[in-house]
Amino acid sequence: MHLKDTIIALATPSGAGALAVIRLSGPNSILMIDDFFNSIHSKKMINQRSHTIHLGHITDSGRVIDEVLVSIFKNPQSYTGENVVEISCHGSTYIQQEILQLFVRNGARIANPGEFTLRAFLNAKLDLSQAEAVADLIASENNASHQIAMQQMRGGFSNKIKELRDELLNFASLVELELDFSEEDVEFADRKQFQDLLNRIIKVLKYLIDSFSTGNVIKNGIPISIIGAPNVGKSTLLNALLNEDKAIVSDIAGTTRDAIEDEITIEGIKFRFIDTAGIRQTEDIIESIGIEKTFEKITQSQVILYLIDVSKLRSDSITLFNNEIFKIQEKYPDKELIVVANKIDLADIGTVKKSIIYPHTLYTSAKSDMGISCLKTKLLEFVNTGVLRNNETIITNSRHYDSLLKALAEVQKVQKGIKAKLSGDLLAIDIRQALHHFGEITGEITSDDLLGNIFANFCIGK
Repeated sequence: MHLKDTIIALATPSGAGALAVIRLSGPNSILMIDDFFNSIHSKKMINQRSHTIHLGHITDSGRVIDEVLVSIFKNPQSYTGENVVEISCHGSTYIQQEILQLFVRNGARIANPGEFTLRAFLNAKLDLSQAEAVADLIASENNASHQIAMQQMRGGFSNKIKELRDELLNFASLVELELDFSEEDVEFADRKQFQDLLNRIIKVLKYLIDSFSTGNVIKNGIPISIIGAPNVGKSTLLNALLNEDKAIVSDIAGTTRDAIEDEITIEGIKFRFIDTAGIRQTEDIIESIGIEKTFEKITQSQVILYLIDVSKLRSDSITLFNNEIFKIQEKYPDKELIVVANKIDLADIGTVKKSIIYPHTLYTSAKSDMGISCLKTKLLEFVNTGVLRNNETIITNSRHYDSLLKALAEVQKVQKGIKAKLSGDLLAIDIRQALHHFGEITGEITSDDLLGNIFANFCIGK
């Protein structure tokens, strides 16, 4: 793919603001700016050093559009690897559009989504996994997702993949060499060393694949359903967790008719809480629809907070409470279940603890914030925050995950082939496939369709 024209786009969010940045990239971008930029010192930008900033005016046929700062980045020392110009203008939407239209009328083209980063990839300034990390960095909403995106953008993940690919490629070349001497029955690739290498590659691949569950949680947040009978304090608990009055709280049972959702960040990890309608038998049509939605939301969650009102705990209802808890656990065996014994300020805690036999029970008073910090600590246990503290590589991209799974399958085939003492030509087929999947991750093997799908999700100015 060869992109030789000059592209332009707004690099800051659209709308009025104090300042706006308009970015041009392409071989003619500096020549183009010289046609419309009058430096206060009458400098020609084509003659200026890279990474310099200049004050002047953007003009159109003698009409001054704005006083601006122009930054020059000459190839290859720029983000895209091409000549890049950034115009810092005042943030009026009128000024922004006037400047954009001026350059489009004179040969520039409005950039496609992600086209600046696409050019950076095509000009070998970034590999494909680093380019994808740029989008993740822009979308990061908490410390953990930001940390992972930065680590990937700096090449932590791609370096690990390149190391594995290079080692495998070295042995692949020896196996391929054996094919040229097949009649002489010689082995250039030591099968014992090859087996050790494959074991090491499989170990790393399995670790990376396993990290995807943690990465996915960090990137997208953990969905948590708050369920229970009406009036047990679900909305009060949601408000206590969010530290705001998000949900209506009332003594009237069945106040929450629909699912209410919101997010909080706890120690850099995003959690998405869903306050659901109370589960009970009802003839109210609207409330019935809300209860149906409750069960829908439970299936979409990773964690269930099952609230019970311990102020209503009586000797004749203890068995019923415990049976309900285990019914929920049996109905959703793949979900993490935490029982929240709420309104503990209205009950005897000693009696309650003896009565509730479910091991994962927390004791709270959502109304007075009692036990809320313990609940947040418990939720953090579902995320492997140790890998973040140790700055280990974590996979968050489903495309990478898919390629790693395919690479692992091919490497395991090679391993089985060695044990079965297959010939080099048969081993070479699976080795090539494994190398292919490694190359897909870093972009050494790409297609126009793949690049189109990846960069279509970027914002236009990046």
